[in-house]
This record gives sequence, C-alpha cells and structure tokens, in this order.
Amino acid sequence: MIFGKYINRFYKKYFFHFFIGIIFLAFVNVIQLFVPEVIANITRSYDDGTLTTQYLTTNCIYIVLIAFGMLIGRFIWRTFILSGAINIQSDLRLEMFSKNEKLSQNYYKNNKVGGIMSYYTNDLDTINQSFGWGTVMLVDAFFLSILTLIKMFQVNVILTLICLIPLAVLCISAYFIDKKIEEIFLQRQNAFERMSDYTQEMFTGLRVIKAFVREIAEAKAFKKVNLNTKNKDISLVRFSAMLDTLISLLIQGMIVIALFIGGLFIYYTFTGTWNIKFSRADLFEFNGYFNTIIWPMIALGQIIALRSRAKTSLKRITALLDADEDVKDGEVSFLPEIKGQIEFRHFSYKYSDGEEALHDISLTIEAGERVGIVGKIGSGKSTLASVLLRLDNYNRGEIFIDGQDIMTIPLRQLRDNVAYVPQESFLFSTTIKDNICFNNTDLSDEEAIEAAEFADVHSNIVDFVEGYRTLVGERGVTLSGGQKQRIAIARAYIKKSPIMVLDDSVSAVDVKTEEKILSNLREKRKGMTTIVVASRVSTVEHLDKIIVLNNGCLESYGTHEYLMQNSPTYSNMVRLQSLENELEGGDYHG
Repeated sequence: MIFGKYINRFYKKYFFHFFIGIIFLAFVNVIQLFVPEVIANITRSYDDGTLTTQYLTTNCIYIVLIAFGMLIGRFIWRTFILSGAINIQSDLRLEMFSKNEKLSQNYYKNNKVGGIMSYYTNDLDTINQSFGWGTVMLVDAFFLSILTLIKMFQVNVILTLICLIPLAVLCISAYFIDKKIEEIFLQRQNAFERMSDYTQEMFTGLRVIKAFVREIAEAKAFKKVNLNTKNKDISLVRFSAMLDTLISLLIQGMIVIALFIGGLFIYYTFTGTWNIKFSRADLFEFNGYFNTIIWPMIALGQIIALRSRAKTSLKRITALLDADEDVKDGEVSFLPEIKGQIEFRHFSYKYSDGEEALHDISLTIEAGERVGIVGKIGSGKSTLASVLLRLDNYNRGEIFIDGQDIMTIPLRQLRDNVAYVPQESFLFSTTIKDNICFNNTDLSDEEAIEAAEFADVHSNIVDFVEGYRTLVGERGVTLSGGQKQRIAIARAYIKKSPIMVLDDSVSAVDVKTEEKILSNLREKRKGMTTIVVASRVSTVEHLDKIIVLNNGCLESYGTHEYLMQNSPTYSNMVRLQSLENELEGGDYHG
C-alpha cells in the first residue's frame, strides 16, 4: 500500500469496497487451510486401519464444499477490491485532467504532451495495480502467512522455525530491494516518457516527414530512443527476475529442508530413537500448509517490487498535481454585461524567457468597433490579440475591458465573452457540426448552418457525402487549410460573443472568400467589437481603425487614410502589396 496527499482520501472514500473485499479474501484464506487438515485426517484413518467408504466420501464432500466456497469468495473479493482500484484510478485520472486544463502555457512549454500522456497510462496503471492486486498480495502476505504459520506450529514447532529462516532473510533484504527497484523504475518511466514525447511529435509532423523524405532518418532516430527504453525495461526485468529467482531459491530450499527434516522425524518416531511423535499424516499436513505459504512468500517479493514502482509513479503524478497554476482568479468582480470596450494603458509584455514582445502600448478600442492589427513578422500582432484571453498574468492597471481591469474579471466570464480564432486552426477529431458547436453541443443544425454560411464554408460542407456529420479526422486532417480556418471562424461566430478576435484567420482562403467573410463581419456583427490580425493590408483597410505595430511598439493607430499619411510601415505595406498585385496582373486601389 502507498500513501500520499492525493490518494489518502481514497482509503476512506472506497473503504466499503476494500472492507468487503478483504473480508471475503480472509474468508477464502481461512477455509483453504482446512484442506491439508482433511487430507491428514484421511491419511491417519488409513494408517490406523479405520478408513471407511463413508468417512472418505464425507471428507471428499468437505473438500468440494471448500472449493465451492473459495470460488464464491474469490469472485466477490475480486469484484470489490479490483473495482475499488479502478474507481481510484478513474478519480485520479479525472483530477489530473482537470489540473492539466488549469495549467498555463508556461507548463506546456517545459512538459511535452507525450510525456504527460505517460502519466495517464503507465503511472496510473501502476497505481491501479498497487491498490488492486497490491491489496490482495498484502493481505495474503500477512494474514494468510500468519494463519498458515499458526497451523504449521501446531503440527511441529521445530520444523516450522527451521523453515522460517529463509523468510527472515527475505524480510531483511526487503528494504534494500525496495530502494533499488524504485531507482530502476524511475529510469524506466523517464525513458518511456521521452519515447512518448518523440512518438507524439513524429505522428503530428508525419506530413512534413513524408514531404522531406525523412522516413528512414526519423526511423533511425526513433530506433535510438526505442533502444534506450528497451534497455531500461530490460534492466527492470533483469532485476525483477533476480528477485524472483532469489525467492524461488528460498522456497525450494525450504521445501528440501522441510522434506528432509520431516523424513528424519518420521524415522526417529518409527525407530523410537528420539522422543518425537511425527507421522506420515503430519508430514502431509505440514506439506499442505507449506505449499499454502509459498504464495504469501511470492506475494511478499511482488509487493516489494510493486510498491517501489507505485511510489515512483505517485511521485510523478504528485509533481503534476502540485504544478503551480500561475493563471487563476484572484480578487474578482463580475461584470453585469461585457459590451466590448478595450483599453491598453502603457501595456508591456515579456515572454517567459525574458524577451520583450510588446512595449508601452496605449490605445482604446471602442465597443462595436472593427479594428485591424498589422505589422511586420514578429512585431507582436498575435500577442496583442491573444492577451484578451488572459492566458498569462499581466500587470494590473494596463488592460481594461469596459473600464474594468482584466486581471479582476473572472476567467470564465472573460473567456466566455471573447470568441477567438487562433492563427493555427485546431479542429477536434469529431464531426464538422460538433466542431462548429463546440461551445454548446445543444445548438441546432440550423444554427450550425448559419455559422457555416457566415464563414462561407457551408457550400463546401454540403459537398461532403455526410455533410455536417462528416468526421474531420485528427486535427482536421481530411480538410484543406482554408476549410479548417473557416470552420474555426464558424465555431467562434456561433458563440455570439461581444468581442471576437481573428488571428490571421483568413490567410489560407482566396480573396473572394476573404471579402465574403469580411462582409459578413460587417453586417452580422454590427455593434460588436471585432479585432482582425492580418498580414495583408487588403484584409483590414476597410475596417474602422487599424493598429500598426513595429518591433513590439505602437507605431500608429487610426483609419486607413490616416495611416497612409502618418505610418511609414503601413504605407510601405500598401506600396508592396500594390506592386504584388500589378505583377500578378491584378489591381489594387489602396
């Protein structure tokens, strides 16, 4: 059994499961000890010449009833103990998932998804085994062994004491074995985590691997990672095999000693050399008890190994559950209604590595305005747009929504009122409708269609054989880049949030589709704040205002006409786009 602040409560929560299970496990342990006694009685009757058919039949019926009782008892204890362990595993998994949802981006920068998944697989399985079979082995190792030893002492004290010597050796060695297995298992789990990281990353980038014909190179790289994992597994297996071999040697040694000394006692009893009374029936009974105590000895060795592995897994899971939730609600004040006014007051932002992304940004976006954000690559456009979701902590007094500091608005209310379309559109491996209605799965087909028409993707969806019931595959692999972007836009639009942020979300669509989406933004989100991050000036030139960023600083903020006169970066972007259109045979009227 293992203990820790995140699992101790489960002993109380699932006490009934384990209590009933242990009761029936103890019942099975008790009744199985009657079998050697029955066999010994039959043997004595045979030796005494008093064995009758009726006596033999009666004792055989006893053995059958014992076997039936053991069958029922085993079914019950397995049901209760193992289901209790599964419940603990499930509860712990749910708590871990809830924790992962609360952790900020900084945690996932330092911990890869593949490694985190190993907590949900190997580590939780080990915890499950510890509570399930670990409980069974613990009860057998102590309760059954004590009952059996009592029976063995009743048969012959000297023979029992001699047989206990190897058991004492195993118990003394348990502490050192426990430490060694814990060390080896930690190395094994870390190696498995690295392999999970690598595998998850390779599957995610499989298209890129194929495009660059890197299959052989990546297979060789994976071979090295896999070899390291294999070596750690073999080290664990080798040590476990050594432990099992040691236990087997001790058991076999005890069998030899028991048979040899028991045979001597029978001989001395027969010859009368020593004042000892030990019959063939006693040896049969003692041997039956001895065969029973073999399992508790094996269980003791397995408990040592399992407990060491479980302690290591629990440490890893505890590290996850103890991880700092650096983005969370503090002193909050719920806004009755968010209208969509946004204000930055000398706002600056640095990444976790200390690099400054935005510097001294001051501007106001009025509620209902449609505002674009442009600038060179790396100027901080996406960062400025995403801060409205409060995925990180910011200095108080720098960002306001409807006049209230963003740091005092409850996270749930804030994010409910901001519809966000990320730069890299992510879709879940479910149906198109489920992706569009992700915010509320109870929305109707008509509402999903309306959102798809807003994003100009409805005509594409109905062309699929299963329409809105089409499975998009993992990360939307069955869709084109433009289709994924437009479904992501539909998913954001259907929220009907007062603030909507599109982070370069029309980069993968053609000009005609872009114009349609922008027209729908103008008509269907009238009176609601919309922020559009764009790489093309044509995307934002007809918006109410445009923010121009340059190296993380606010260069200018105003209408298209104002910026043409006052922003070198913006006017240069317009000129370059105009040249591109002329080279492509188009026409640009910036």
